[in-house]
Amino acid sequence: MTASDLTLHEAATRLGVHYMTAYRYVRLGLLPARKVGGTWCVGEDDVAAFRDREGGRGTAQQAELDTASADRGIGEPRPGVGGMPGAGVARSGRLRAPWAERIEARLLAGDVRGAWSVVEAALAAGSSLSDVYLDVVTPALVSIGERWESGELDVSDEHRASGIVMRLIGRLGPRFARRGRSRGVVVLGCPAGEQHSLALAMVSDLLRQRGWEVSDLGSDLPVSSFVRAVTTIGTDLVAVGISVGSELGVVAETISAIHSASPGVPVVLGGGAITSAAHARSLGADHFAPSLDAILAVLEGLVQVEARRS
Repeated sequence: MTASDLTLHEAATRLGVHYMTAYRYVRLGLLPARKVGGTWCVGEDDVAAFRDREGGRGTAQQAELDTASADRGIGEPRPGVGGMPGAGVARSGRLRAPWAERIEARLLAGDVRGAWSVVEAALAAGSSLSDVYLDVVTPALVSIGERWESGELDVSDEHRASGIVMRLIGRLGPRFARRGRSRGVVVLGCPAGEQHSLALAMVSDLLRQRGWEVSDLGSDLPVSSFVRAVTTIGTDLVAVGISVGSELGVVAETISAIHSASPGVPVVLGGGAITSAAHARSLGADHFAPSLDAILAVLEGLVQVEARRS
């Protein structure tokens, strides 16, 4: 601790709330804090900023509402529970708190439980499962990646955050399951040299939620293995993700091999290394997906085309 740091008990006293309420602020990402030797420490400036920005007691009441709902283990949005004042708008149309900023703080603190608490609070406050992936987790990961690239964060911070997100996806994934007739089969994967697979894992869940059967091949897949999976499984669409610009030659080779082995099966390409639709086409892809939303739109478009043909 530094001379300007407060214990969580001291921070709670400054804010005029119970210790557990202050702890919940930390877990929800409302109040910045870090652990030093097993003790939560809060900067005096952060306490003052929290009190001035949020009006102290008013935020305490809302945080209690959000956390109480989350503590009941609610996994789906409940009607009639709004977001916090001044919040943005989720895809579901509900007002919401700045969940992305809150979960980013918990990810960078290495706080697995706190990150899960933010997810549960967002769901309890009206965010859908899709909102959590698209509007909470993804913006947080993008921000962390940008801060790493700028030198503000170490690669260990980025890797630790990614590890926590993978745990969150593991807990949320089963909730995306949908019963009923399959709309088709999608194969997703990252080519050799690409180690990042979080985006594909989230896309997989979003597709399952919409009735697609998904085979997620993960990252760093050799060309021959990618092609073998596509031809063995049989698929209506192949999605390839790439964030490493140095591996674009492998991407082109992979897509070409897929087209040769499975003529007529469209390939959609996305990821941070792909800059435009023209760039994707130059590598052999049939479609470009610059975001998680985009691959869903591509699939819906293909379904509509097939419906008109039949």
